[in-house]
Amino acid sequence: MTKKTEIRGNGVKIKESGGYKIFKVCNTVIMLFVVFVTLYPFIYLVAQSFSSEGAIYAGKVSFFPVEFTAKTYQVILSKPDFFLYYRNTIVYSLLGTLISVAGSAMLAYPLSKERLVLNKFFTPFVVFTMFFAGGMIPNYILIAQALHMRDTMWALIIPGAISTYNVLIMKSFFASLPGELEEAASIDGMNAYGTFLKIILPLSKPIMATMFLFYIVGIWNNWFGPFLYLDTKGKWPVALYLRQIIMGATGTAEIGAVSDEASQISANVRSCCMVLTAAPIICVYPFVQKYFVQGMMIGSVKG
Repeated sequence: MTKKTEIRGNGVKIKESGGYKIFKVCNTVIMLFVVFVTLYPFIYLVAQSFSSEGAIYAGKVSFFPVEFTAKTYQVILSKPDFFLYYRNTIVYSLLGTLISVAGSAMLAYPLSKERLVLNKFFTPFVVFTMFFAGGMIPNYILIAQALHMRDTMWALIIPGAISTYNVLIMKSFFASLPGELEEAASIDGMNAYGTFLKIILPLSKPIMATMFLFYIVGIWNNWFGPFLYLDTKGKWPVALYLRQIIMGATGTAEIGAVSDEASQISANVRSCCMVLTAAPIICVYPFVQKYFVQGMMIGSVKG
């Protein structure tokens, strides 16, 4: 898209053409539409979670709650073990994410160095695991019988600690870093471990933050793993606990003979559980988002 320019004095003032203005308006409209389509489902869930049973079944809920009520939140939050499950989820998510990010970085960094002797063997080997897996039953036998991790939090953290897809993303990022940095560190007498910890990792905040968000969201929302491996109810994460509430409320609604309070809960329990599950991750995102912007390598190498 072309622009008309006028030189005034010592500076240059750019005058936008009519076509460019139309482009900006169309681009703004399209972006607003994308934002609306993205946010509307969550806004609808929040509105439904605070609406009454009759309004939900009548389809009156859209952007704002109808016949406002917080009964379902009160019932769920009043459960004595609710915050125990939330604590379990926080522990599993933070510990699992730290292990996953550290393990992925330590695997991706040597894979990004083509000069290593066995690199041509290990890279295809790692990629192979992304397309072929043993399946659910062999994994269950491995975790429950071979590793003896059943009914422990390690069954949720260790087996899936490293994602091949995330490793390949980190490998590409590490490969894009200037080799001059490592050469300078080597000249100064720094070994490979010091280079990785003191130079590469500080320059890798964008990719580390991205991997942190990817891993923590996956662990936070995981209910199937705990459903398979955790027998003790006190070790459940909040995702599995809320799923049990949803299943119980759905079954109660299908039976039909329920009280007004149970009927209200069954009407919007799904929305409440989704909001309670998603809210903490949404609160974490603003603190991680700023690292998504690339360009932290500008000025790191002076020629």
